[in-house]
Amino acid sequence: MEERLRADVLRRLQDDYGLKPINGTKYLRKGTCPSCGKKELYSRQDEPWFIKCGRESKCGEQWHVKELYDDLFDDYSKRYPTSVETPHASADAYLKNARGFDLELLKGSYTQDNYWDRLLGIGSATVRFNLEHGGFWERLIDQPHRFGKKKARFAPGQSPRGYWWCPPCVDLTTVDELWIVEGIFDATALVHNKVDAVSAMSSGAFPFESLKALAKQRTEAGQKLPRLVWALDNEPGAHRYTRKHAAMARELGYSCQAAQIPQQGRKVDWNDLHQRWHFIDADKRQEQIDKDLREARYHGSLLLADSAAEKGVLMYDWRERHEFHFSFENRLYWFKMDVEKFTKAQQQLDESERQEDLVLTDRQRRDKALRQCGAVIEIANCYPQALYFQRNEVTDESWYYFRVDFPHDEPSVLNTFTGGQVAAASEFKKRLLGMAAGAVFTGSGSQLDRIMQQQLFGLKTVKTIDYVGYSKEHGCYVFGDLAVRGGVLEKANAEDYFEFKGLRLKTLQKSIKLEINQDASAYRPEWFKWLWTCFNTQGVVALAFWFGSLFAEQIRAEFQSFPFLEVTGEAGAGKSTLLMFLWKLLGRQDEEGDDPIKMTKAGLRRWLSQTSGMPVVMLEADRSDAETGAAKSFDFDQFKPLFNGRGLGLTGVKNGGNDTNAPPFRATLVFSQNAPVVASEAILTRIVKLHFVRPEVTSDSRSAADNLNHLQASEVSHFLLMAAKAEQKVMETFRAQVKLHEQALREQREIRIERIIKNHAQMMALVDALRVVVPMSDRQHEATQRELRAMAVGRQHAVNADPKEVAEFWEVFDYLESLSDEPVVDHSKNAELIAIHLNEFCERAAEHKQKVADATTLRNLLRNSKSRPFISNNHAVDSAVRASFNNRTTAVNLRPTTVKCWTFKAG
Repeated sequence: MEERLRADVLRRLQDDYGLKPINGTKYLRKGTCPSCGKKELYSRQDEPWFIKCGRESKCGEQWHVKELYDDLFDDYSKRYPTSVETPHASADAYLKNARGFDLELLKGSYTQDNYWDRLLGIGSATVRFNLEHGGFWERLIDQPHRFGKKKARFAPGQSPRGYWWCPPCVDLTTVDELWIVEGIFDATALVHNKVDAVSAMSSGAFPFESLKALAKQRTEAGQKLPRLVWALDNEPGAHRYTRKHAAMARELGYSCQAAQIPQQGRKVDWNDLHQRWHFIDADKRQEQIDKDLREARYHGSLLLADSAAEKGVLMYDWRERHEFHFSFENRLYWFKMDVEKFTKAQQQLDESERQEDLVLTDRQRRDKALRQCGAVIEIANCYPQALYFQRNEVTDESWYYFRVDFPHDEPSVLNTFTGGQVAAASEFKKRLLGMAAGAVFTGSGSQLDRIMQQQLFGLKTVKTIDYVGYSKEHGCYVFGDLAVRGGVLEKANAEDYFEFKGLRLKTLQKSIKLEINQDASAYRPEWFKWLWTCFNTQGVVALAFWFGSLFAEQIRAEFQSFPFLEVTGEAGAGKSTLLMFLWKLLGRQDEEGDDPIKMTKAGLRRWLSQTSGMPVVMLEADRSDAETGAAKSFDFDQFKPLFNGRGLGLTGVKNGGNDTNAPPFRATLVFSQNAPVVASEAILTRIVKLHFVRPEVTSDSRSAADNLNHLQASEVSHFLLMAAKAEQKVMETFRAQVKLHEQALREQREIRIERIIKNHAQMMALVDALRVVVPMSDRQHEATQRELRAMAVGRQHAVNADPKEVAEFWEVFDYLESLSDEPVVDHSKNAELIAIHLNEFCERAAEHKQKVADATTLRNLLRNSKSRPFISNNHAVDSAVRASFNNRTTAVNLRPTTVKCWTFKAG
């Protein structure tokens, strides 16, 4: 290890894990193991490539320092710049420090080059290996995570298929055994440990031309062909190619074996093993190398076994267990050794040798007897494999996630088993039949117990979330089978979860389907021009809200709130067109929203919890029957807690205890209706309001609207990935701008409510941040900011004033009361109180040809009256109107003087 890197690593290991140098030794010890927490972690002072737990039998975990401190290993051009004297300095440092290679063994086989990604607009230095028959392969060495999955590449338009890459220190004319691996670094790693190896460049590439040329060369020289060891990666796809390539090589006259590195938790390749071997003391190193290679050959022999019986015997021979399960060609088998049959088989072989004059070694005699007496039976016509354990921490539910493979061409099935289903053979059998067509388990309970005991021991755990979108706890966006963390896009792996550094994560939410296009070339950025043509500044404000919703959790964490959006307008103003298009930007086709009045309370709570960092759109309910129970129960004020990210209340957890669940509100809230929201001041001040009027349609606007309607989510949903990957820059812009906008709005005297200032300042800052991903001109930007300033003033006026229907109601009230010196509709005898019987009021207004809203509408609106504040809606009043009437009439026509009225404070 280079001295400067070594010093950095040692300092961090001592600071982070408490490792201490031990005098008189080359070790650091007494560190705290991050896995088991015991102070038995150790490393080496001279070559601190690994840290390892000394509790071999109980933990034994180890980590490469690249996993712990990737920043020391991912920007070689910056850390080791080139010069005229050292043109390959960055490449040399990468091969030496990141791969642990001796540069002398690779001398002349590589160069340092550069790669520029025109689409992403970023570049990296590379270590380039020229291939024998043209083209090259190169590895990116400067922060390769920026390029997603593209960490290495071949020369464009050139394929290495048919030929291998051979390290310069390997002489193919003299090798007795040749290992064929996937990558150049794998081959180089083996060569460092006295194993002759070549790289096929990929698992699916069969080096036919190279093998044919070597066979011809060795035959012409009268030499025996070398034995081939196919040592591809230990993964399902490579397994198939290993068997296929071994069969094809045998047809060319080669004898073949295989080698597979057993995988336990983290993926390990030959380069990883090389670095682990050199962590071991020199006097013990070769012993460990021999042990690991012997184990790899054993696993390779299992892969190439011709029958289930042969594989079972190999496994028994490796570790003498009398009963065990195993898979062969994706079927589950059980091996049981019958000692009595084994003894008889040996005796019969002894007799056969004497009769036929054969001479068998003890090993040959034993192997033959094992094959004759080993009882191998099929206990499932598929192979179920436990992959990981997942738990919902909130509900305390847990599952084991299984993959079921089939011997035929059916794809693997991935699904869950509960603890009860893996504990009983009958339940296991039923669940297996239910999740995979025709999958039958015929094993016994004791066999299942043994199988599960082995498969579930030390099983990895995957964290779960029960929603789609941004997970604040994990700092990660999860969109179905795509995720973005730290600006890097990841796809779900073959086991249906996301693997990040130090984090395994998946979502349990399956009901929301997202159509997200990863292909940036399919993205149509002209949609923004069409949006501006149709909706102008108001369209950009709505877009900023949808965009800002992606960062609502981060904004609430720092600024404690995120505004609601109200979208109102005339029929035909284009609200639905706008909303449905904005949803397409987030990958949801044909989505607009839902009516909360048509939901149960439980349904509403779940609906609000399905997404995080996305809008929840509440469409206008059917108000034609406002007296129904559902309509009566709907109250905008119930959503006040959502402004700060709190939930809608508690629910009980079914665990036999008194635990409750109160999920926070992680999404954002949109009200879309024709009529304005009528609610308390607390709700109105939480709202940013957009009101659309029916536009004057032009040929350009009609064409733009048609274009927006015809766009598919797959054509614009790349916007979602662009925004999520720009999280850091967006939040930096937001933080810098929001305080400036708050100060500017406070200077406007018309705006007096701090919450209105804060909400609209946040929207203005989001418009600023929107320019990170949208081509907004300065003119469009300034016009949108003017619109938001005007919206803030308008919201202040709306809070101060009564709705139109309420204002008209009080005008008619004043008019009716002015018609007589006696009370007409005000039943109150208290000068500070107004008491009105609504049905009677509407009757008097109709008599005097005064138009007011219907009684149903008034009952909804008058609760939030500003000019004369509402007190009660069912208050018994000693009526001044009835008293005046009784004074003017005869005794027989007297009316009751107590009337149930709506009461208000007198203005």
